[in-house]
Amino acid sequence: MNAEKTTAGYLVIAIAIVMSACGEAPRKVEAVKVDPTSEAGYAEAVAELAAVVKDAKGLIAAGRGDEAGAAIIRGQPLSARVLAAPHPTLAAMEAASELDELYGRMLLGNKNYGWARMVFQKDRSRWVHWQPQSAETERRKKAAEAGMAECDRGMGGG
Repeated sequence: MNAEKTTAGYLVIAIAIVMSACGEAPRKVEAVKVDPTSEAGYAEAVAELAAVVKDAKGLIAAGRGDEAGAAIIRGQPLSARVLAAPHPTLAAMEAASELDELYGRMLLGNKNYGWARMVFQKDRSRWVHWQPQSAETERRKKAAEAGMAECDRGMGGG
């Protein structure tokens, strides 16, 4: 009899497992997708990046290259932050582009042609893929291409 009780117990457990598997599948909980560009901190970071670019341009104009370089370095994490959004704003793209333009020009001035070309190439790619295209995106793309060509000449490639 004891063996029959054990077998019956296993049978009840097996039926319970099968019955519980027949239930409704758990519903998928979708994560709420927040657009980072709509958050207040994003606009503040873009404004801060634009201010860093303006500061660096002023320092370059005043002949204070080392301080301008420090400003450019200070702007790089901000640039990375605003560009990390799946669809950055045009203002973010423009500020990041201007920072890259300054950095590329600084590298070019120091005869770091390869690094400068990489910065200009990244900027060009940014504007080739931006939608919608406009006269301004075309102007920025052409400026990046001019920087790349200048680097190529410096490296003896054109």
